[in-house]
Amino acid sequence: MSMTTNNPQHDMEGAAASRPASLWRNRDYLLLWGGQTFSSLGSSVSQLAFPLLILMLTGSPAQAGFAGALRTLPYFILCLPAGALVDRWDRKRVMLICDSGRALSLLSVPIVLRLGHLTILQLYLNALIEGTLVVFFSLAESSCIPRVVSREQLPAATAQGAVTEGFVQLLGPPLAGLLYSMGRTIPFVVDAVSYCASIVSLLLIKRDFQEERVEQPLNLRAEIGEGLRWLWGQPALRSLALLTSIVNFTFPDSSALIVIVIARQQHATPAFIGVIFSVGAVGYLVGSLVCGLCQRRFSVGRIIVTTCWLFALFWPLYALATNLFVLAGVTALIALVDPIYDITQFSYRAARIPDALQGRVHSAYRLIALATPPLGLALTGLLLQRFGMVPTILVFAVALLGLAVLATVNRHVRRA
Repeated sequence: MSMTTNNPQHDMEGAAASRPASLWRNRDYLLLWGGQTFSSLGSSVSQLAFPLLILMLTGSPAQAGFAGALRTLPYFILCLPAGALVDRWDRKRVMLICDSGRALSLLSVPIVLRLGHLTILQLYLNALIEGTLVVFFSLAESSCIPRVVSREQLPAATAQGAVTEGFVQLLGPPLAGLLYSMGRTIPFVVDAVSYCASIVSLLLIKRDFQEERVEQPLNLRAEIGEGLRWLWGQPALRSLALLTSIVNFTFPDSSALIVIVIARQQHATPAFIGVIFSVGAVGYLVGSLVCGLCQRRFSVGRIIVTTCWLFALFWPLYALATNLFVLAGVTALIALVDPIYDITQFSYRAARIPDALQGRVHSAYRLIALATPPLGLALTGLLLQRFGMVPTILVFAVALLGLAVLATVNRHVRRA
């Protein structure tokens, strides 16, 4: 006589147990997500207002561009040591200090502007402070997410973050324009308030942002080397870092410049160019929403290989964008693929890095992956000026075809 019985209730309970708990029941995650949503929206507002304010003060696009460069400069200088320090320091405290510093830096702009003493040098300093604190905050945030959610919840949390980013891209630019038109100081006050909201949310989170570890003497070179060696010893992650550097060579900076130039060649107004990017943000949002379904149905390797081929397939369509509506459609199509790739590679990476190495490995990965956008942007401008639109599009199409082939033939990526 068999002792096995079929019990539908037990089957249902087992299936439920196998599913990750809902993120909406994770109090600490909701606090982190809510605080960062407000903060991201505030940042998108001030980032658009910042060059507008510089242009108002100086009338010089070059000075506005230099301020933007100052904001990105700390990343390349501080990325690796910041990763090692974030693994040593209390990550929550790092995030609180960074948010406080950014709020104070931003509040200084409207105060000094009201007093009539605002100078371009102060705005350069603000950009440098903001860029420095962003390095530490972003590494601490990436490192703490696997502590706030379970490993099973990590893909959903990453996807939800991308959905939020899509909404921010959609709402931020028009909101920034509206607030700046109401008063030049308002966007900076709004962003400072958003950092305060982030501070409150972080203070309310009960969970520790890292495992307890034994305090050891500081040796930055050795600790940075440990993170680099660990990453290079993981063939799949190493390959993903190199693939991501090729993706970032093309998206989003180079593609944005190409969209702007095509739109201007077709006599688009600045407002309509903004509409094109808003349509792209809708595509990004849709991609973020469907990514969870893709991750449940397909392996990481299959998603990475497929998205690389989609990048290579969709990119040449820019050459066929003979009117603004087609251009908006192509922009949305490419933007739809981007978050599927990004979410998949980030959640795969974050789930595999040991907690003690999170900051160092994330910083090493980002240094590889994010070293190429300035080169891609510079090459785009040079090619557009020397050879025109279609040859420029074809050069990047060849690069993306190479990306797809590399992803396909790499067995470590396919097996991920």
